[in-house]
Order: sequence, then structure tokens, then C-alpha cells
Amino acid sequence: LFRYLYRLLNQAGTETFVRRMREDLYDQTLRLTHGWHEKNSTGDLIQRCTSDVETIRVFVSEQLTVLVRVLVLIALAVYFMVSIDLFMAAAASVFIPAVIGYSLFFYARIGSAFEKADNEEGRLSAIAQENLTGVRVVRAFGREEFERTRFEEQNRTYTGFWIRLIRILTLNWVTGDVMTGLQYLLVTVTGTVFCIRGRITPGEMIAFVSYNAMLTWPVRSLGRVISEMSKAGISLERLCYIMNGETEPSGGSGDETPLQSARRLHILENPPEITFEHVSFAYPGTDTEVLRDVSFTVPAGSTLGILGSTGSGKSTLAELLLGLYPLGEDGGRILVDGTDIRDIPLPLLRGRIGMAQQEPFLFSGTLEENIRIGAPGSEEADLERAAQTADLSETAARFPQGWRTYVGERGVTLSGGQKQRAAMAQMLIRRCPAMVFDDSLSAVDAETDRRIREALGKETAEATVILIAHRAATLSRADRIIVLEGGRITQAGTHEELLSEEGLYRKVWALQTGAAEEGEEVRSGSA
Repeated sequence: LFRYLYRLLNQAGTETFVRRMREDLYDQTLRLTHGWHEKNSTGDLIQRCTSDVETIRVFVSEQLTVLVRVLVLIALAVYFMVSIDLFMAAAASVFIPAVIGYSLFFYARIGSAFEKADNEEGRLSAIAQENLTGVRVVRAFGREEFERTRFEEQNRTYTGFWIRLIRILTLNWVTGDVMTGLQYLLVTVTGTVFCIRGRITPGEMIAFVSYNAMLTWPVRSLGRVISEMSKAGISLERLCYIMNGETEPSGGSGDETPLQSARRLHILENPPEITFEHVSFAYPGTDTEVLRDVSFTVPAGSTLGILGSTGSGKSTLAELLLGLYPLGEDGGRILVDGTDIRDIPLPLLRGRIGMAQQEPFLFSGTLEENIRIGAPGSEEADLERAAQTADLSETAARFPQGWRTYVGERGVTLSGGQKQRAAMAQMLIRRCPAMVFDDSLSAVDAETDRRIREALGKETAEATVILIAHRAATLSRADRIIVLEGGRITQAGTHEELLSEEGLYRKVWALQTGAAEEGEEVRSGSA
């Protein structure tokens, strides 16, 4: 009965413990900073949250829980042997410190070897994860053989480290076998001599050998607990790396709920005014500033266009506005309706400022599920409105299953333009009072771009909009346009004002509109 209860309660308790551990790890990964995730590969994080958690589970369920039982059995066995003969008990017990000694000797070596094997397993998992998610790219460039070779080399490296660990573990257990054999030999020889001399009776000799056998298993188990503890310790350190990672600041006042903060900050429903005051920023771990003393204001309900070459800092502005990267104390301020975003709870900030990214991420599921992800309780009319504005309705109608079409992992079944329009609909369905379009029309053709811009003009008429694009035509209807070069604002004004002065904007406009006109002439000539 007690054995049944032990196994049942032990396993149930261990699984509950592991469930809470997984939930805490997952919750922590959701709260870690954007920069932390950029420095750590997804495959390695998955390996830590699976393999290392399993290592700890095995230690807790199979090693740690028997520790009390082992100590009790050792104490009882030694007590019974001492009651028969003190000298023989001392001869049998002398191996206990020897077992602990060699276990501690192997402790550091097992831990070091296990850590190296565990790290190599993380790299192997990262390679597998990258190739599974990027299989289309691998095939498109004919890199199957290269990636197979890379995986096999890493797999051989990982296997080699595990074989080294197995050698150490094998030597550890063989040493235990030798110690056990020597203990049996010493007890048998000593007991036989004492029995012949009449110091103990044959019955006491048999009882002592039985107690010695009762002592052997707990002593060896104690040694195993010590050696296995090194593996669990390494896994625990790897999990602590996640749990001790830098998390996003909550923002806002600790005494306020998000709703109270929203009412105080007046950004729950009304379009906010957005201001950047002398913002300078360098990504963590680098000394090069991406933004240098950037200042501008987007009045409530207006549209700001941002033009700039690759690496000029356009996307960084959007990421800072949403708090994806913390702005240093000496890096200026970003204000929403006059309130520093450092004082606004991040869930509230991101809930009221929507962003459509250039490289959208779609989850495995249907097209409808992905669009509703930001507004799960939205009505069918809201879905259709957002889809119409993003020029996605006709595309969905052409799919065999319409909105219930399965888009695959990362939206693999959709084109780049379709994914961007789906991401745009994701944001539009939320009806955010402020919206950021981070070059979210880069993968659509010029005609689709024009239709979406016209629809967006009506949809976002009362919202505060920041429109980031490489196409000057996309920005031409904005109330105000700024040009970023090298992280600085070099031009600012309306479309007409920027065309009237020398600068990057006029060059880009001339180049793009000239290319468009040339394309029209070519098509006319071909016709």
C-alpha cells in the first residue's frame, strides 16, 4: 500500500512541479525584452525548456525523493551492525566516506561534460529549428546538401560530447562496483575470521552479511544522487539564465490599474498627440547610435510620413514608440499626449498604438484566426471592414475555403504581399486611435498600394498615423513628411514643400515616378 502511494504521489507531485516550471518559463519568455530574444536562438530556448526541464524532473522524481529513504536505511543498517560487532561495523562503514569521496571527485567532471553536451544539443536544436521553418529557402537555393552536412557535423559533435560523458559515468559506476566488491570482501573475510575464533556466532555472521547487503544499495544510491546532482545543477543554471533574463518594465504607477492609467492619460479612445524630444538611441551592446537627436511632433488625428534609406533608423522609431527597446535616461523622451511612455503601462500603450510590420508573422491557423488575433471578440462586419481596407477581401474570396483557409506555419501558403495585407488587417480590426505602418506595403504592387492608400485615408481619417515607407508616392498624402538620413532628420515639410527643395525626397520622387512613367511607355510601345 505504501509503495503504491509513494509511486502515485511521487509521480503526481513531480508532474505538477514540472507543469508549474514550464508555465513559469513560458511566462518569463513572454516578458523578456526584445533585445534579449534577439541575442538568443529559438532552438536553444526550446532545448532549455524541454531537455533541461526533463533532466530536473528525473533528478527530483528518481534521485532527490529517495534521499531521505537512503539516509534512514544507512542509519538503521549501521545501527544493527554495531549491535552485532563494533569492529565489523566500522570495517563496513569505512566505505561510506570513500563512496562520497569518489562521487564528489566525479561531480565536477560529470557537470562539466554534461554542460558541454547540453550546449551542443542546444546548437543542434537551433539548426533543426532554423531548417524546419526555413525549408522553402533551403530548397530554393539548393542548400539541402549543405544543411544536411552542417546538421550531421553538429550531430557528430554533440554525440562525441555525450560519449565523453558516458565514459565518465561508466568509470563512476565501475568505481562503485569495485568499492562494493571490496566492502563485501572485507566483511566476509572479517566475519569468517571472527566466526572461527568464536567472537561471533554463525547466526550473527549471516545477519551481519544481510545488514551489509541492506547498507550497500543506499550507499551506492547516495553516490548516484551526488553525481546526478551535477547534471541537474547544470540544467538548473541554464533555466536560471532564462528566469534571470532582463524583463520589460511594466511602466505606469504601481497603484493604478491599466484602465485608471488610460483614463488619466486620455488615450483609451481619443487619437493621441505623439512627440519625440531629442531622441538618441543605440542598440544594446553597440556604441553606434542609430538615432541622433531626433525631434518631431505628430498632432492628434494627423498623418506623419517618414522616408529614409535602409538603416536610417525608420523602424527603430516605431520600435521605441511601442517600448520594444528601452530608451535610456539620457536618450531623450517620447511623449503620448504629453506623458512619457516610460510612465505608461506597456499593455495599454501597445493596445492603443497598433503597428503593421514590414515582415509580418502569421501563426499556424486560418486566415480569419490570424486577423482576429488582436480582437478575438470582433464582429463579422469588423472583419470585412478591415479586410476591405487592406484590399484582402477579393484575395480571400478566391481561396477554396475563404476566410477559413489554413495559412500554414508563418503564413507559408501566402505571398509576401498577402501576408503584409493580413498583418495590416490584424491592426485595422482593433480600431486603434494611433497606428504605425512600418513599410507594410513594400511587397505589394503599385496599383494595390494606391487602392490601399485611398481606403486607409478614409479608415484612418480620425486616427494619429505614422506612415513609414520607401515609396515617396505612399507618403505623398501625409500631412507632414520627415526624411531620415544617418539617424538624423535632414528634411521636414509637406509633399509640395519637399519637392520644391533640393534633397533626398525630391531625388526619390523623381527616380520612382520617372521609373513608373518609363514603365508605362514600354507597355504602350509593346501594345
